[in-house]
Amino acid sequence: MKRTFTGSNEATQIGSLPKWDLSSIYLSFDSPEYRRDLRQLPEKIAVFLKLLETPLPTGAGIAAALLALIRFYEEAGDLRENLAAYAEAVYTADTRDSRAMAEINAIASAALPLGKAAVIFRNRLVEAFKENGAKEPVLEALDTEAALKPYGFFIRESLEKAAYQMSPDLEDLANDLARSGGDAWGRLQEAVSSTVTALWDSVTGERKTVIALRDLAHNGDRSIRERAYKAELAAWQSMEIPLAASLNGVKGTTLTVDKRRGWKSPLQKSAFQSRLSEKALGALIREMEHSLPLFRRYLKSKASLLGVKACAFYDLFAPVESDPRSADSKKWTWTGATEFIIEQFTVFDPDMGAFARKAVSHSWIDALGREGKIGGAYCTDFPLAGESRILCNFEGSFDSVFTVAHELGHAWHHELIKDLPRFRSAYPMTLAETASIFAETIIFEGALGAAASDGARIALIEGNLKDCCQVIVDILSRFYFETALFERRDKAELSAEELCALMTDAQKKTYGDGLDPALLHPYMWAVKSHYYNPGLAFYNYPYAFGQLFSLGLFVRARQEGRGFAGEYREMLRLTGQATAAAVAKSAGFDIEDGAFWQDGIALIADRVAEFEKLAGGKKR
Repeated sequence: MKRTFTGSNEATQIGSLPKWDLSSIYLSFDSPEYRRDLRQLPEKIAVFLKLLETPLPTGAGIAAALLALIRFYEEAGDLRENLAAYAEAVYTADTRDSRAMAEINAIASAALPLGKAAVIFRNRLVEAFKENGAKEPVLEALDTEAALKPYGFFIRESLEKAAYQMSPDLEDLANDLARSGGDAWGRLQEAVSSTVTALWDSVTGERKTVIALRDLAHNGDRSIRERAYKAELAAWQSMEIPLAASLNGVKGTTLTVDKRRGWKSPLQKSAFQSRLSEKALGALIREMEHSLPLFRRYLKSKASLLGVKACAFYDLFAPVESDPRSADSKKWTWTGATEFIIEQFTVFDPDMGAFARKAVSHSWIDALGREGKIGGAYCTDFPLAGESRILCNFEGSFDSVFTVAHELGHAWHHELIKDLPRFRSAYPMTLAETASIFAETIIFEGALGAAASDGARIALIEGNLKDCCQVIVDILSRFYFETALFERRDKAELSAEELCALMTDAQKKTYGDGLDPALLHPYMWAVKSHYYNPGLAFYNYPYAFGQLFSLGLFVRARQEGRGFAGEYREMLRLTGQATAAAVAKSAGFDIEDGAFWQDGIALIADRVAEFEKLAGGKKR
């Protein structure tokens, strides 16, 4: 979720930065292995569709028939994911690569019938479920056939999904249109946001990308932060018309298709995708809202340290005055950053540390920022290779170290489940972000434990609160914005001016008097690419879930010591086979109870109190 950028001319300041090596996935788009897999994808889907022509038998034959269907479904799904992840990796490392875009389209075209096949598969389950009136042959088979039991959760969830789908032909049409509709709008935002620039120096003519400008929000000089903020807003304004059109197109597509599928709202669909009950989601949002005064206290203390009346939006990432020995004040080299991460992971779990070293030494990470490469960071998995890759833009701050640790947390999650079949390892965003933010927590606690002075502690704690503020407060603002956006978009398209008004209103509701209301960021709707994914509305709150869930897990880890690492691994292995509530229950938590979320916020409150104390109690 963090967005950082380093121009290649800065690399010498922070050590040699790596690009990733994708050769163990495919050597190129023209390699025999890639061409073979692209050829096999429609063939596998065709076999799957042929099998689906016959209804599932009842009685003794249902288990074997179901397992055959699942096997082809998984094989086709793994092929599609492996191919698509590779093409997207090439494209996001250089959005100017026209061949990569052509391959993305070719893969989407080849995989298109899989969407229709999935609908028919769920329909076959429903038919078998209703066969002979009150009898339930599918569920009976789950209870009696040992080979099917591991797929029990997947089959039951598929039956639930069947209630929210159109006919196979309509689903096929919707998926086909998505390539030139919602998905295309999303790609436009990616291309614009990775290339739009603003004039930085009128004398030299130097221009900076918006990604580079956003990185300057971390600069210690407030005048530079303000200058970058104004330049960034001007850059987004210059592209507001195509970006507003993109956002309207994506959200309009989502609303239209979701209604046809029977969802009451995009939020209902999102909660289902996250495997969260409405009660659990409601409890999470309420506790986020209750925590807002706590974060406003933090922002006021930060303003006093910065010597300003109130923080502007461009002060959110500003470094505070700190001891030069602190983790946040020094410029990290790539080697120093990765060795620190490996060391801290190893303290928690030697296997996790060894895995991180493998990811670094095997060139699984692309850290070099450059023109054409997208901003932010992500981790992608390749099921056929059993490997992951991480894209980030390392710029030498402690935030960059956190970002790498975050994505390595995702990769470690995949490493722990890569031996499981596809439909026992597909986990939702909520639980994905738990693994990544838990990895961040390990790094933070390790750095805090080694802090040698109050100056070092205040910088680290402020850095942590800065991240928590983003995950709780800013994400709540995004949740409010997207809620309002869907309500308005259901009636009409919104202008760029209206989108900016919705965004600033959401920021005022959440940041309150913690930020100067005249210096907010009206174009955050253009910045965040997740708004432009038609299949993932409300992409934001899973990060808050992961933040607070990981804090609860860390409390247990601290209490139980090294023995908790094994429990943690088992919990991650369960994430693709149960609801979020069931996974939480395995760790001893009830996520439908507001008290659970309060425990995580209580830890943040302790950090705010220490920050205020270390800052000398300077509050306006």
